[in-house]
Amino acid sequence: MNEERLYHVLIGAHISEKATNVADAANQITFRVARDATRTEIKEAVQKLYDVEVRGVTVLNMKGKVKRRFTGTSRKPNWKKAYVTLAEGQDIDFTTLSNG
Repeated sequence: MNEERLYHVLIGAHISEKATNVADAANQITFRVARDATRTEIKEAVQKLYDVEVRGVTVLNMKGKVKRRFTGTSRKPNWKKAYVTLAEGQDIDFTTLSNG
């Protein structure tokens, strides 16, 4: 995979109550990914950026929410979410990662 593409595939970690429960129960990490990203690209990006072994990737297309206001309605953009299953004993700790 192209090095530049590697950094555009993963947008960031998706932290929510459900994502935290899944991480504890099934050793899965949830990421927001590019809309055109494939499973193999996501797997390679996670393995190279976080230096972990990935067992599998499940991808979901999420519909943007409709927001209603006094002036009318608007729709948030659609996005893509990936559940990445890590190998036994592997973990990504987002609290200790640095940008440098």
